[in-house]
Amino acid sequence: MSVHLHWFLPTGGDGRTLVDRHAYTDGGIRRDRITPVSGVRAPDIEYLAQIAKAAEQLGFEAVLTPTGTWCEDAWLTTAALTQVTERLKFLVAFRPGVISPVLAAQMAATYQRISRGRLLLNVVTGGDSTEQKRFGDHLDHDRRYARTDEFLQVVRGVWGGAPFDFHGEHYQVEGGLTALPPDPLPEIFFGGSSAAAGPVAARNVDVYLTWGEPPEQVKQKVDWIRGLAEREGRTVRFGIRLHTISRDSSKEAWATAGRLLDDLDPETVAAAQQALGKSESVGQQRMLALHGGSRDKLEISPNLWAGVGLVRGGAGTALVGSHAEVADRIEEYHALGIEHFVLSGYPHLEEAYWFGEGVRPELAARGLLAAVPSPLEGVPAVNGRPASAPGGAPLLVAGGR
Repeated sequence: MSVHLHWFLPTGGDGRTLVDRHAYTDGGIRRDRITPVSGVRAPDIEYLAQIAKAAEQLGFEAVLTPTGTWCEDAWLTTAALTQVTERLKFLVAFRPGVISPVLAAQMAATYQRISRGRLLLNVVTGGDSTEQKRFGDHLDHDRRYARTDEFLQVVRGVWGGAPFDFHGEHYQVEGGLTALPPDPLPEIFFGGSSAAAGPVAARNVDVYLTWGEPPEQVKQKVDWIRGLAEREGRTVRFGIRLHTISRDSSKEAWATAGRLLDDLDPETVAAAQQALGKSESVGQQRMLALHGGSRDKLEISPNLWAGVGLVRGGAGTALVGSHAEVADRIEEYHALGIEHFVLSGYPHLEEAYWFGEGVRPELAARGLLAAVPSPLEGVPAVNGRPASAPGGAPLLVAGGR
């Protein structure tokens, strides 16, 4: 089982700090807006294209794009970015409660054709009632998961290539189909830590995602979902969502984490914790419990730092350390059954290079990565030298910054 590495597209804005949408209301989308946070980068298409191209060049398989009222639309943004990339896949997050499942199936089929098979789907049921109500969704937490269960049954049924009927509590479909089913079928990623979420994952998804909890807690989740899937006669693969701060030395990495922490004043942390504490998401509550809102003892497991979760919702932990140490932690999670690693860092452009040039070679040396096709594959050698060293120039091997 190889490790699959994915990166993140910050379509709500990027920057050199851990600021989140709690600190600026427009997500940095308006470039002329004066915000109380310095160093915020607007998520314009030019900047996102830089990140996507860097991720592709560095050997990441896909990039996750978030969903919500605080960021740009994931479908439209990534469809544009398929035109400036060649191999990179796009893990498009979307909320099943705000779109017809038949329309979602059709959109996915079209996307697969125009991107030549580069779509992955991340189903976000939603754990924040306030955010859901902005979309006109007023179901409670458990009923949202019940609806997601039906939604995914309809999507897979419509992809079957023949008219599909479905009669459930939330959806009634007669003769649902797409003109042409997607080829290949997009893999479906899904996360949820509640009792209502587990059975939905077991019945419907390809990859179950967890946020970056300590290994022993991740193992409990893997065992839980694997057991539920076995009872359904299915096999589910596993992924984890983490931030990374990887440097040439452990000291450098922890110094960077310390700088990010020093940028956060107590008022910002308190406001973020108050807002995040209202979330109905069990996964979010588990993230908050890792640090309890305190700056003390943020290294909750070797090289696992909970400082991100002081001000950011969702994934609240980062792998911090030297390139070898970060690779050690990835190898540890991989031994528990984690196959997909969805990573990010601040800023996303620079951190993609730190990880790609530093950690990726470590993982490759340990035999954990599948080979990535070289863009020069098939280019003939010149004067006995490889095409990667044109004109007789020496072939330089990057050692990781």
